[in-house]
Amino acid sequence: MCGTSEELFDFIATGLAKFAEKEAGKFHLPQGRQREIGFTFSFPVKQTSIDSGVLIKWTKGFSVSGTAGKDVVACLNEAMERQGLDMRVSALVNDTVGTLAGARYWDEDVMVAVILGTGTNACYVEQMDAIPKLQGNKSPSGRTIINTEWGAFSKGLPLTEFDRDMDAASINPGEQIYEKTISGMYLGEIVRRVLLKMAEEGALFGNSVPEKLSMPFVLRTPHICAMQQDYSEDLQAVGSTLYDVAGVESSLKARKVVIEVCDTIVKRGGRLAGAGIVSILQKIDEDSNGAIFGKRTVVAMDGGLYEHYTQYRRYVHEAVTELLGTEISKNVVIEHTKDGSGIGAALLASANSKFDHDY
Repeated sequence: MCGTSEELFDFIATGLAKFAEKEAGKFHLPQGRQREIGFTFSFPVKQTSIDSGVLIKWTKGFSVSGTAGKDVVACLNEAMERQGLDMRVSALVNDTVGTLAGARYWDEDVMVAVILGTGTNACYVEQMDAIPKLQGNKSPSGRTIINTEWGAFSKGLPLTEFDRDMDAASINPGEQIYEKTISGMYLGEIVRRVLLKMAEEGALFGNSVPEKLSMPFVLRTPHICAMQQDYSEDLQAVGSTLYDVAGVESSLKARKVVIEVCDTIVKRGGRLAGAGIVSILQKIDEDSNGAIFGKRTVVAMDGGLYEHYTQYRRYVHEAVTELLGTEISKNVVIEHTKDGSGIGAALLASANSKFDHDY
């Protein structure tokens, strides 16, 4: 995450080489045909064609030198050449676009795709007539996909002192604020900062403050997820997690407070994510003169945060229902599409193959 561009893409190409070796001769391409792959790349790029795109900036804690301003497809193709791999990238796909493509392949009612994992993003199907900036040829369907990069939305969000302090200490202060309030990389860190202040000013864990609790990102979202799954009377799993991860000795009373803090931060994150989903649905509905809310509309969802964090998932659904109202929300289906971005990238790579298919 903090190496050089060459190191990162060599790492990816090495993984590809190991994967290809596992086939052990079971898969053979016709003579003269090169293997084509879809490249899911979940960072902001200026995409000039389906198989090229220049990295605008890293997000989600990545700080790889020498990549910004470069074509990431060229970076990967060069790395594959260094590994002796006869492959080329035929489709560069954002993870949200891949998720939408993979889900829509099976279900034409899919109109939105959302990633809620380490980071977050969303895309949706848009009428090309609604995009004044878009010049040139239109697609036969008159529609295209808009990658919103909504994690970068940074204005108008109500922030706490804990959000502001975390942002100031991050590698990209003032950026990705929406992502920093709703995604998996940051929820645990916000909880840690709240608990640290309660320990320092309210003696939450006794008279001393454990040194490990002062370490940024020592408490991660999987930890708070695990604590919220503890339904025992003595909250033993909460106590064990606090001790193992942050060196905290806790009473039952303190553990209950910790659970309440976790729930508060996670509820806010889930509700903000739900609000983002509703805003996209409302935009599509306005552009299509009310054609969305009157029929079944599917939001394809991928990402470990949504998949594994039960309470977070529930808060997302509750917010969507609350904001749309019971009747309209009945038509909105949020479906988990596991590994959707990879499957969608493979489909798009196949669709953009430079070879004729013979199935």
